[in-house]
Amino acid sequence: MTAAEPTGLPRIDVMRPWLGEEEAVAVAEVIASGWVAQGPRVAEFERRFAETQQAAYAVATSNCTTALHLALIVAGIGAGDDVVVPSLSFIATANAPTYVGARPVFADVDPLTGNVTAETVAAALTDATRAVIAVDQGGVPVDLDPIRALCDPLGIVVIEDAACGAGSTYRGRPVGAGAELAAWSFHPRKVLTTGEGGMLTTSRADWADRARKLREHAMSQSAASRHETLLTPAEHYSEIGFNFRMTDLQAAVGLVQLDRLPQIVADRRRLAARYTEALAEVPGVTTVADPAWGTTSFQSYWIELGPDFPIARECLLVRLAEAGISARRGIMASHRQPAYEHRDTGSASLTVTDWLTDTTLILPLHHQLTDADQDRVIAVIREVADEAMPEHLSEMCVA
Repeated sequence: MTAAEPTGLPRIDVMRPWLGEEEAVAVAEVIASGWVAQGPRVAEFERRFAETQQAAYAVATSNCTTALHLALIVAGIGAGDDVVVPSLSFIATANAPTYVGARPVFADVDPLTGNVTAETVAAALTDATRAVIAVDQGGVPVDLDPIRALCDPLGIVVIEDAACGAGSTYRGRPVGAGAELAAWSFHPRKVLTTGEGGMLTTSRADWADRARKLREHAMSQSAASRHETLLTPAEHYSEIGFNFRMTDLQAAVGLVQLDRLPQIVADRRRLAARYTEALAEVPGVTTVADPAWGTTSFQSYWIELGPDFPIARECLLVRLAEAGISARRGIMASHRQPAYEHRDTGSASLTVTDWLTDTTLILPLHHQLTDADQDRVIAVIREVADEAMPEHLSEMCVA
């Protein structure tokens, strides 16, 4: 009996990307073309992604963190500025302001959606606030309009961290459609993947143009355009730029993934609905759900364990692992990480963030997850809720 298969049953992973023959063919075509760096496939992926998300402009990047970095730079955020961010997010959300010399100021989140709200943002604003980063946590769309109604009159730019947002909707439109700036992730754990990779979308042509230059060392002309001519003029560099480029190999995968996106989201929503129905009557379990203003792609499906659940989150993770099921702790609290716990990150109350960080866990959800696999996950949670405490967990796992 191995750690991966403690029950003799196949391991159930928390996440797997949906990649197939179509992606392999697309990558082979790029290799055969001889142009594998940033080039025509990246340009096509940008065009099609912007069309899909109803964004005016899209700029492909090496990952979502670099997209956030560029978003802050083109918005003019730098040293001496404060940027309000949720602590309940992957640490990249806080790191990006730090990269440009700004101070991340942590805001609390709504207990149902895990997202910042206009009220939690308002509680974290300072005289130096120049930007807010609002996250679509786990694919749950953030209620962007009230946040923009608060920030726009104050000259505070709102950046949507839509790392998990592909396939989600907000007020009848794709997530990110109403943002001045939005950053996207195509990491393998995301709904749409290119292996690694990201995208910056924006409503402003000047921001898109500057971001395209900055991602390529701020060269006066792109590598692709230089390749098209036999005798290229000398390039020049007007400012300090970065190497934040996506490759055509990645973009080729992304183009196939865009075609898959409707089916990926439909499958995830069907599986999420099965979880929600099966766990509805389990005492102490609250499940993630669509908010009133939109629909979620369920990039992550999480449950919250309340006081009525018999064991703590850590011990449910143990029980799932003993059954060959890989689950994950819920979203991290950045303010409790060593990188930030001794920094000045504001003084807003983060009680909801602390609670969700300690009581939520992410269940397996991906295209390859069968109904039988999902029933195994559900069965463990129900058994734990119904049975007497196992002796080997009784001392450490009482909630």
